[in-house]
Amino acid sequence: MPCYCGHRGCIETWLSGAGLSREYLLTTGHRMTAAEIGERAVVREPAALAAVEVYAERLSRALSLVINIVDPDVIVLGGGLSNVAALYEDVPSRWAKWVFAGRRGAGRQARVTLETRLIKARWGDASGVRGAARLVG
Repeated sequence: MPCYCGHRGCIETWLSGAGLSREYLLTTGHRMTAAEIGERAVVREPAALAAVEVYAERLSRALSLVINIVDPDVIVLGGGLSNVAALYEDVPSRWAKWVFAGRRGAGRQARVTLETRLIKARWGDASGVRGAARLVG
C-alpha cells in the first residue's frame, strides 16, 4: 500500500484516520471519515464496529513492538483517532498476545502482569499542534 510519504507499507497507511476510512470503504463500498466511523461504532453499527476492530488489532500489534523494544510505562495516543474511547480498553487487552512478558522456567511460562498503560493525550487531537507551537515559541 503506498504511503503519502512516497514509500510503501508504512505503518501510517494502516494506523491513521485515512487507514480506518479505507478499511470501512473496502468493507462497505461507502466513503466515510474516521470521525464518522467512530460515531457509528458508538451506536454499534456493524460495519463501523468491524472497521474499528481491524484498526484496534493493527494498533495492538504495532504497539506491542514498541513495548517489546522500549518497555515504556505509558503510551500516549494523539491525533483524531485518540478520540475513539473504546481503544483505551480494547488495545491493551489485545497487545498482551504479542508482548514478551514472561520468563520460561520449569516447563511453563510465568504469570506476568503487563504494566504499560495506554492513555489519551492531555490536549486530545490538538496535542501535536500545541507541542509544535511550544517548540517554535
